Amino acid sequence: MNAPTFLCLGVLFVASSADAEKISLVGATVINPADGKVLPNATIVINGDKIEAVVMGKQNAAALGKQIDCKGKFILPGYIDTHIHFFQSGDLFTRPDGADLNSVRPYKDEVAWIKSHLNDVFARYIRCGITSVVDVGGPMWNFEVRKTANSTAKAPRVAVAGPLISSVSREKLDLGDPPIVKIDNPDQAREFVRKLAAQNPDLVKIWYIVDKDHPVDSFRPIVRATVEESHTHKIRVAVHATELETARAAVEEGADILVHSMVDKPVDDAFVKLLKDRHIILCPTLVVFERYGRTFSHQLNLTPEEKAGGNPEVIASLDVTKIPQDKLPDRIKSALAKPDEALDRIKKTYDVALPNLKTLEDAGVTIAAGTDAGNIGTIHGPALFREFQLMKEAGLTPMQILQCATANAAKLFGGDTGAHIGSIDKGNFADLVILKSNPLDDIKNASDIERTVKNGVVYTADSIVH
Repeated sequence: MNAPTFLCLGVLFVASSADAEKISLVGATVINPADGKVLPNATIVINGDKIEAVVMGKQNAAALGKQIDCKGKFILPGYIDTHIHFFQSGDLFTRPDGADLNSVRPYKDEVAWIKSHLNDVFARYIRCGITSVVDVGGPMWNFEVRKTANSTAKAPRVAVAGPLISSVSREKLDLGDPPIVKIDNPDQAREFVRKLAAQNPDLVKIWYIVDKDHPVDSFRPIVRATVEESHTHKIRVAVHATELETARAAVEEGADILVHSMVDKPVDDAFVKLLKDRHIILCPTLVVFERYGRTFSHQLNLTPEEKAGGNPEVIASLDVTKIPQDKLPDRIKSALAKPDEALDRIKKTYDVALPNLKTLEDAGVTIAAGTDAGNIGTIHGPALFREFQLMKEAGLTPMQILQCATANAAKLFGGDTGAHIGSIDKGNFADLVILKSNPLDDIKNASDIERTVKNGVVYTADSIVH
């Protein structure tokens, strides 16, 4: 693959906190999902990297600094994707533990390409109005990604977890800095958490995999030890648990965040009460559940946003018919042979996951939007808009979906940064998305982006990525 060339164009106004240059976004309809308020004909005054004021009606031009006319536009807090993985590209070769294509593209080459294209991934998030992301697990070099993003203007704010603490091993992902580490006992768990704590992670992540060889209860002592040690270091714990009983066990052992939907059975009243009583945040990651099966069975239906905003090399790789037949893993051969079965499995997953999401939302559980971007077929950046569509299919209103992607997502991001993103309020970071059409009329309009504002810098959407 040849690295694409990107031009750093489109900065309309660069506001630095050093000279406290003012920019005002004038005359828009401001939508603040945190409190559900919609303010017509409002002006957002940005001073440096912060929001100085949100004011109504006609203003004194002298107090506004440089003005951007936003009449007829809609302004929201920047979106937040609370479940991504920078160590995965979204292409066909990024999870050899799931589909081993090393004979076509060695995994070490895949990882090298990923590392060389981080600025591209950063820019694609900004292009989609996503000004913050949470990477919920990857190699130790994840912490370098956070550092790089924090020093890159055209990049989202990044919260990270390090390697996943797991009940199973994934040797095919281990190039010396594994993203997933099998932990065999509670003492080992505590020791590993202490190693992670030295890197100041935003989260510790548990990969709670359950199968016939790994029943739910066998891993509970390790979950408990991981949570206790993490909480000693004031670090929250996120858990991958896609079965109801696994999720229940994780929360009972003290987990703070669930990073997937439950897809095996409907949630019950006791589980809903448990999540509410413990103030759990749940990230449903609906889009990822369809992407492996659709990719492997050659039925991938990327959205217009993904086709336009995803990395073209990643997207081109997802055509499994281009892989020589003798190099196809059995998993892909089986999917190609029985494509209807792949779609049936996806339907059965959504028949459970979508009603579960509606039940939890209606009950007042905090839902944070996230995609699991980086997994095969789940595209960094624009996958969030497919997530919105699936949340709509679950029965959530546009305002609820936007709240999940802003105010609720900021709670999952956490820390001092999380307290200053996700809503349009005085003193918060000037991270905003300016839309050409009203997302409250139809959530599909959430992708109709004219400009993104990150840290007080205003970018025209079409000039961010080339």
